[in-house]
Amino acid sequence: MEARLSYYGSPLAAKFAKYINSAGKVVTDSTLPSTVQELVKIRASQINGCGFCTDMHTKDAAHAGETQTRLNLVAAWREATVFTEAERAALELTEQGTRIADAAGGVSDEAWADAAKHFDEEQLAALVSLIAIINAYNRMNVIVRQPAGDYQPGQWG
Repeated sequence: MEARLSYYGSPLAAKFAKYINSAGKVVTDSTLPSTVQELVKIRASQINGCGFCTDMHTKDAAHAGETQTRLNLVAAWREATVFTEAERAALELTEQGTRIADAAGGVSDEAWADAAKHFDEEQLAALVSLIAIINAYNRMNVIVRQPAGDYQPGQWG
C-alpha cells in the first residue's frame, strides 16, 4: 500500500507536521512518565485503527525496555494485572478521550478524578495534550492510509 499523500512532500502538510511534532516534543519533555506516554499512544492508536502509529509506538516502547507481555495486553488492560493504578487511570482517560463521539457525556468525572489521584496538574495537562496529539496523528495517518510496518526505533529522533 502507498500513502495517498506524502506529508513531507506537501509544503502545507510539512509545515503542519512540523508544528504538531513541536507540540509532541513539549509533552515528551514533560514529567509525565515515558511509560505512560507510550501506553497512551499505543491504546489510542489501537482504538483508531492506525496501524502506522500502533507499529511505531509498540516498537519504541519495546526499544525503551517495555515487556512483550505488557505490550500484548494494552488492548485488554482492564483484565490485565500488569499495569499500575496510574497507568490504568491514564488508559481509561485515553479511551474516553479518544471515544468522545461514542459517549454522550464525553469524559466522565470518575475517569478525571481517578487520573487526578495519580498525576499532578502539569502531568494532567501533558496527558490531555498527549491524548489530543496522538488522536490527531492517528487521524492524519488513517486518512492518508500511511502504510505500517516500515518504522524502526530511533528513525525520527
